[in-house]
Amino acid sequence: MSDRAISSASLPNLESADVLIEAIDVSKRFDVSEPWLNRILERKPKRYLHAVDRLSFHIKKGETFGLVGESGCGKSTVARLLVGLYSCSDGQVRFEGHPIQHLDRIKINGKVSLRQKIQMIFQDPYASLNPRWTVGDIVAEPLKVHYLLEDQTAIRERVAMLLAQVGLAASDAARYPHQFSGGQRQRISIARALASEPEFLVCDEPTSALDVSVQAQVLNLMKDLQQSRGLTYLFISHNLAVIRHVSDRVGVMYLGRLVEVASNQALFEKALHPYTRMLLDAIPDLERTGKDRTPVAGEVPNPLEPPSGCAFHPRCPHAMPQCERERPELRLVDASRQVACFAYGDDRAKPN
Repeated sequence: MSDRAISSASLPNLESADVLIEAIDVSKRFDVSEPWLNRILERKPKRYLHAVDRLSFHIKKGETFGLVGESGCGKSTVARLLVGLYSCSDGQVRFEGHPIQHLDRIKINGKVSLRQKIQMIFQDPYASLNPRWTVGDIVAEPLKVHYLLEDQTAIRERVAMLLAQVGLAASDAARYPHQFSGGQRQRISIARALASEPEFLVCDEPTSALDVSVQAQVLNLMKDLQQSRGLTYLFISHNLAVIRHVSDRVGVMYLGRLVEVASNQALFEKALHPYTRMLLDAIPDLERTGKDRTPVAGEVPNPLEPPSGCAFHPRCPHAMPQCERERPELRLVDASRQVACFAYGDDRAKPN
């Protein structure tokens, strides 16, 4: 595993005490080659899908970092890398300064494992819950796995408390997931994630499968829990309206790489990267009715055969010859913003 350091010019100055989790030049490749015999007979080489390519970012304690991009850009892969479900092909993920390659083996102060401090809320609240277990068993599982409680009475009381925190009744512990609505099932998922007393929650599009009214309830619940428990979130979504509502800082991904990182206010007031502006233009906004919007042609390229140079250049209205030859690096443009674009500073690329 490579542990390449990142130059000081590419990242803002960080106080290590404030950073909870950090990805350092993280890459993830998947072997998508045809079977061995087919490759031998047809004389084909191995093929790799670069789902995440040299990704670097950090999340401070108590903040919500939003990760946004079109489907297939690698957001969910990043989520699984940060919780240890995938191992990094290159680079490293650090939690409070500890590499997370072996989450279960690393103890903090000889007691709490990193696995206990990091939890995940999945996109589909039904697929992530065991249909054969009662809600009480589902929520109690982290308590038993991490040996937080052993007495059955204490476990039942803790489960009832967790269900109450997410707006469910203690009597719901005896029911099964199929007896609940989608929003209620996601509340069960949140209760299960909170059972181990985590510090960091990875939320992989937790509201995308829910109705709009239910989305608002779940988002408000998560914000309330963050304030009361001091939680830190990585919040992944393809919906910039949701990201704007919940995030403190935002990272924009395109084909496995970050193209812009900025504070919530800065990004939505003045996006610098053409791809970010394309995403913002897709948000319905009555105030911008009748105003010209820069069209972006084309579809997301095949990740198995990405374009040379800047991956966005075939769709970019401001593409230059340099964009076809060279890949722009994510660079610091002010105290709180990074962008990967050669055209930054050029009048052609500035937002209207």
